Amino acid sequence: MDRIRIIGGRPLNGTIPISGAKNATLPLMIASLLTDQTLILDNVPRLADVSLLQRILSNHGVDMMVPGKRPGESQVNGHTLHIVASHIVDTTAPYDLVSKMRASFWVIAPLVARMGEARVSMPGGCAIGTRPVDLLIMALEKLGAQIEIDGGYVIARAKNGLKGGHIKFPKVTVSGTHTALMASVLAHGTTLIENAAQEPEIGDVADCLNKMGARISGIGTSRLIVEGVPRLGGARHSVLPDRVETWTDVLGAASACHRIVPHCATALASFTSDVNVPRSARPGDRRRTLPGFEV
Repeated sequence: MDRIRIIGGRPLNGTIPISGAKNATLPLMIASLLTDQTLILDNVPRLADVSLLQRILSNHGVDMMVPGKRPGESQVNGHTLHIVASHIVDTTAPYDLVSKMRASFWVIAPLVARMGEARVSMPGGCAIGTRPVDLLIMALEKLGAQIEIDGGYVIARAKNGLKGGHIKFPKVTVSGTHTALMASVLAHGTTLIENAAQEPEIGDVADCLNKMGARISGIGTSRLIVEGVPRLGGARHSVLPDRVETWTDVLGAASACHRIVPHCATALASFTSDVNVPRSARPGDRRRTLPGFEV
């Protein structure tokens, strides 16, 4: 497509479904490695990265089921994934898989937390210089993991399980926060994570982990406290709406009509204030209430 021609002059009206956030979906799928029970994820976006991660997780023995198409369902709607990691058959994530998706390195956290060992290729292979996963490795070491770098692979071991510790990131890191959360939920004792990332996707993953039986507090702040539990169970969780897609649709609606009533009003509050978009929100509205908004 060389160009998009837009003919305006009409207000926009209707209900727009918002896809699930990819940056929440990927760590949520990886978190399924923490339990032998079924994790059901709703509102999963239909993206190539999601399909690729399904193949990567299947290498570890994870089973996935996607229900068939239902009446009224379209490619715009998110679909549901049933994920079961009842038997992890391989704790190695090879380079040919990890190199295709940097986020797949995060499997190191649930694998070492649940299985006591993991061997995961660095996303860039055996590259010279600062590694992009140094803060992730630091977080695991703070929890008692023994780390070895061999031939471009990070080998993490914790034969007696991980132990709670104090993780203070020198800079904000989304990847590091995801890794620290997934590693610490099964650790013995309490873990304090300081300077944690505060993106909505971090909170969504933490909410799902709590549904699975984790004990995480401080969600939405830079200071997370995780009380380790012996095991996690299954859960059902709806992936939060993608904020970039939401903002794009809101701006389109705001430029063409007088009033927007978003279902996920709180998530948009700061953004709409910055761009002077009039808004209304009912007390008690939460940012992940419904995967859509109405204009």
